Amino acid sequence: MKNKKGFIRLPLLLMMGAFMVFTISCKNHKLSDNGTVVLLENSFKDTRDGNIYKTVKIGDQVWMAENLKYLPSVVGPDSGSTTVPLYYVYGYNGTNIAEAKATDNYKTYGVLYNWSAAMASNSSGVEGVCPCGWHLPSDAEWKQLEMYLGMTKKQANAVGWRGTGVGGKLKEADTLHWRRPNTGATNESGFAALPGGYRSGGNFYNIGNYAVWWTATESDERGAWNRYMRYDYSKVYRNCGTKYSGYSVRCVKD
Repeated sequence: MKNKKGFIRLPLLLMMGAFMVFTISCKNHKLSDNGTVVLLENSFKDTRDGNIYKTVKIGDQVWMAENLKYLPSVVGPDSGSTTVPLYYVYGYNGTNIAEAKATDNYKTYGVLYNWSAAMASNSSGVEGVCPCGWHLPSDAEWKQLEMYLGMTKKQANAVGWRGTGVGGKLKEADTLHWRRPNTGATNESGFAALPGGYRSGGNFYNIGNYAVWWTATESDERGAWNRYMRYDYSKVYRNCGTKYSGYSVRCVKD
């Protein structure tokens, strides 16, 4: 219905409904003195394979709150390369995609990628293996996340364990997936880091103990920066991983 000025008049009930949908879709998670993280009760679908991912807004960034599961092919842990894209599912030693996707580890922890797969064979392209509208985060974008959660710039730029309590704010709380004691884990950020383990040297290692993710930033010809968390630390480890290793991927919104 139009008023005298020609503008469309929305029914009050419709406007109230839209407001209710908006308010229900978000809730606040209080962090320390560093600010408030808004956990979006939203999700998005990766149209490549139909997987649906939860998302979380942390500071000015929107992150996937789950590990990426995109799996165009799969190999066992004995296959490795620094240049050919390779995809792994922890504990699976085969090449059948449907079988790999049927495993509990795939459903819970997602896929492990060598760096070439994470970057979609493009060392200068940031989107990498992530869905359209999302991209593989750079080392700098991980630092932005970490500093929002309480790290100093000096800590964020350091190599090794940094930022007491920051890893705890990122790790899934309790011990459903993490080994005890899961030190400092509160998941105050909503990031819900999971210990998906990793692939290295022809084997899978440390599911339940370690979570490791690629960044899009090379350290040198053979390596790239990564992030890793452990069941017995509340900090975040910054290091260079060899490109043939298999790590998890978290995507960040463009």
